[in-house]
Amino acid sequence: MTSHTPPTAPAPAPAPAPAPTVDGLFAAVLAGEQGPPPRALVATSVFWIHHGTRLAGGDTTYLNQYVLVRVGDSFGGCAFEAGEIDPAICRDASGAPLDVLLREAPRPLRIAALDAYLAGRRPHRDAGAEPVVLPVGTPEVRARARDAAVAGLLDIGPGARVGLIGVVNPLVAAIRERGGVPLPCDFNLRTTQWGDPVTTDMHEVLERADAVVATGMTLGNGSFDTVLDRCRTRGIPLVVYAQSGSAVARAFLGSGVTALSAEPFPFSQFSADPTTLYRYRTAGRP
Repeated sequence: MTSHTPPTAPAPAPAPAPAPTVDGLFAAVLAGEQGPPPRALVATSVFWIHHGTRLAGGDTTYLNQYVLVRVGDSFGGCAFEAGEIDPAICRDASGAPLDVLLREAPRPLRIAALDAYLAGRRPHRDAGAEPVVLPVGTPEVRARARDAAVAGLLDIGPGARVGLIGVVNPLVAAIRERGGVPLPCDFNLRTTQWGDPVTTDMHEVLERADAVVATGMTLGNGSFDTVLDRCRTRGIPLVVYAQSGSAVARAFLGSGVTALSAEPFPFSQFSADPTTLYRYRTAGRP
């Protein structure tokens, strides 16, 4: 009589790792997993900038507010909506331990503090990115050069629909020049310079687009994780152009972000002299 050994059941497949999120990045930094504990660092300076810009030939006045954090030799920044942060925060937060800002500050200031921390650990100039020097010139010349550099990160065919989460008119033009069809989305604009309707429904754009270009301001308003997850799920390219949170967005390269134009402070609109942005690409798909 022979014994019979029942077949061994296959081991269950390991659960997939959770998709990276901005909150997960905050937690990792606060736990000291990304470098020195932030409690040992100080926000030397917290400041904000409120400025308006109207480019020649356009009828749109861009009104932008940024909160910025300096930690040692690095800066971090994040745009915010009008009224979201009071200037008094500069007095209250300057000199604060960095971990306090990462935990307790309003979200745009938390993003700026996280940006400064990550930029300090790995400056863009030393990270192997492609430097792109914007030329001396007027705001119009520099904006066109900047947005052509951003559009150059798109790998699209003629007629590809490009979701634009955060509308800048020169970038709309640059996408068209590459043969793309912009699908503009913005909370503050209703039409582009050429009369194209601008929707406020980000979800509708994310469903229709063949590729997405999103501003770093999505980090500050909390929509970045939604954009990241939808592009990753649909398997479409996501290009981020970031003055806000450029080092934060970099942490998601290869995890949904396929390319990044990172522009650390001081931003191009604050100078007529040559300034540098840094382009990153990854061969990985979302």
